[in-house]
Amino acid sequence: QVQLVESGGGLVQAGGSLRLSCVVSGRSIRFAPMGWYRQLPGRQREWIADITTAPDITTYAASVKGRITISRDNTKNVVCLEMFSLKPEDTGVYYCNKIGPMQSLWAWGQGTQVTVSS
Repeated sequence: QVQLVESGGGLVQAGGSLRLSCVVSGRSIRFAPMGWYRQLPGRQREWIADITTAPDITTYAASVKGRITISRDNTKNVVCLEMFSLKPEDTGVYYCNKIGPMQSLWAWGQGTQVTVSS
């Protein structure tokens, strides 16, 4: 059973930064392209970033490109998301999961709440 545990969210002022972490247990992420997703209030969950494996190629959604950096540590089975220049419209719940068809994704974790005040 794969378990995803996200952390690092919180309340931050506009322009601030946060570092989110996702610890994966039950399966090695070494060969899995991994991603971060978010669910904004009243919206469906959306993909915002992903990182492939060997080499670590990153891709970002246009809405966050230039303001976030995704990284991975296969030895610790952790995926991180550095967020900076945060905006109030970034407020939402952030999740990690692997990248792939919807039916192949692991069970979602509880996510981590990010709240950006203006």
